Amino acid sequence: MAYWLFKSEPGTWGWNDQIARGDAGEQWDGVRNYQARNNMRAMKLGDQGFFYHSVDEKRIVGIVEVCKEVHPDSTTDDPRWECVDIRAVRTLANPVTLDMCKSDPRLAGMVLVNNSRLSVQPVSAEEWATVLNLAGETP
Repeated sequence: MAYWLFKSEPGTWGWNDQIARGDAGEQWDGVRNYQARNNMRAMKLGDQGFFYHSVDEKRIVGIVEVCKEVHPDSTTDDPRWECVDIRAVRTLANPVTLDMCKSDPRLAGMVLVNNSRLSVQPVSAEEWATVLNLAGETP
């Protein structure tokens, strides 16, 4: 299993919106960055990801799971853009802020710490466990 991080502006699509979609999930559409798109192309069913509220909150609030592998993004006719579908798994016990990630030396290499603008990014198994630890959860 691989791990990922999905960033969203909570005013546009927030964690509560994701939860409301239930087991059917929702396509992670509107991504117009090649690196983020390529990350979605690498995803497999069952991969898990952090759901990150960007802009003012800047915090990881939940865990999602890929429930449909890469397919054309329905928000465009441009065949270059693809997306996956994700469903909410659970809310983190305690949100993990960007500042918490930046201040933890174990996360110094995390993409979120070094390139916080990338909307879909990989997370290593070690980073996954560290973030869960910061959230007060057991990996």
